[in-house]
Amino acid sequence: MEALRLVLLFIHLVGFALLLGGAVAQLVSGTYRISKPVLWGAIIQLVSGLGLAAPLRGGGDNEPDPIKLGVKLLIAVLIFIMVFIPRKREQVNKGHFMGIITLTVVNAAVAVFWR
Repeated sequence: MEALRLVLLFIHLVGFALLLGGAVAQLVSGTYRISKPVLWGAIIQLVSGLGLAAPLRGGGDNEPDPIKLGVKLLIAVLIFIMVFIPRKREQVNKGHFMGIITLTVVNAAVAVFWR
C-alpha cells in the first residue's frame, strides 16, 4: 500500500507542476488561454488527490485531518471548474489566470502547513 501511495503522490506532484507551470507560462507570455498542460494538470490533481485521500487510509497516527482533506477537495474542485469551463475560449481574463495560480498555491500551502 505504501508503494501505491508513493506512486499516487508522485502523479499528484506531476499534476501540480503541469497546472502551476502551465498557468505561470501563460501568464508570463501574455497569452491568457487555458492550455492543455493546465487542463491536464487540474484533472490529474483532482483524480490523484481523491486517490490519495480515499480508500488508502489505514487509521494510523499519521492520518490527515478530514477537514483539511475537505478544504483541499473544495479548492481542487474550484480550480478544476475555473480551468474546465473556459478551456475552449480563445482568451480568458488575466484575473482568471491569477485566480487559478493563487488557488493552486493556496492548495499547496494547505497541504504543507496544515498538520
